[in-house]
Amino acid sequence: MRTSELVTPALLVDAHRLEDNLSTMADALPGSRLRPHVKAHKCTSLAARQEHMGHTAFTCATIREMEGMARAGLGEDLLLANEVFDATRLGALARAGARVTVAVDSDATIDAAARARVPEVVIDVNVGLPRCGCPPDQAGRLADRARAAGLSVRGVMGYEGHIVGLEDRPRRAAMLQESMGQLVLAAGDVGGDVISAGGTGTYDLNAWATEIQAGSYALMDTAYGNLGLPFAQALTVVATVISVSEGWAVADCGLKALGMDHGNPSIEGADVWFCSDEHVIFVPEFRARVGDRVAVLPAHVDPTVAYHDSLHVVEGDEVVDRWEVDLRGW
Repeated sequence: MRTSELVTPALLVDAHRLEDNLSTMADALPGSRLRPHVKAHKCTSLAARQEHMGHTAFTCATIREMEGMARAGLGEDLLLANEVFDATRLGALARAGARVTVAVDSDATIDAAARARVPEVVIDVNVGLPRCGCPPDQAGRLADRARAAGLSVRGVMGYEGHIVGLEDRPRRAAMLQESMGQLVLAAGDVGGDVISAGGTGTYDLNAWATEIQAGSYALMDTAYGNLGLPFAQALTVVATVISVSEGWAVADCGLKALGMDHGNPSIEGADVWFCSDEHVIFVPEFRARVGDRVAVLPAHVDPTVAYHDSLHVVEGDEVVDRWEVDLRGW
């Protein structure tokens, strides 16, 4: 199949850029130094490529991702880097043979893990992002509480999500040092051998974590593309021009095909005005005709992929493989 035969909008993955991205990260963070985050691509076929590069432990954001990874034979070491109030399915997954670790940040989430007989936890620590995570000075108490409940505490995790996308690299590095200082102190109180943190934007700056939870590096997006990282844009959304007016054009790729929380997508040689439900409106520098195909570059890869049911792996205009986005949903 050629890309011109695909029903649009459709996700394309440049095979060579993907492999270059995977190799670059594997060289920088070999083996257990990287715990790839599958929320970025939600695809066990792509996760298998990451395993082939030497990464056998994975980070997940949902129970569905944990289950899908285990079914695909990728359950050697799975971390759910998220709190859950009902861990029943995680307990069943562990008893079926997967190694399952879940993040906890409260007595209630510890009790949920213990009730479900999830054997291992990490203490999630708030390192500056106002989301999940306990205050650093509470981490030791929660670790003691977890052990008293019969759980094995592997260590700590903390996500510096408020830092990973900063375009000013010196500021990113300075803020990272402050955040990781809090996590290291908490790790001293908690014990264990795991300090899990980081993302694509700080993968080469974080010297404090024992493992980095980067995910976007494999496919990339324009937000991370602004940071000057050594990863190429491997993912595009191919769209079809469906209308041309004096001064602008419209393609069939809108809010329901793109993650928009990081801003508008980009189209090379064009100025994107805005997106609506099924449309991207842009001003092309080239002569656009109805029926033309355009490559739309998403600003945020994770939610973009989650809108689609498959990734089309391409070499030039040839579709060489189709990977199901099989970790979607909850």
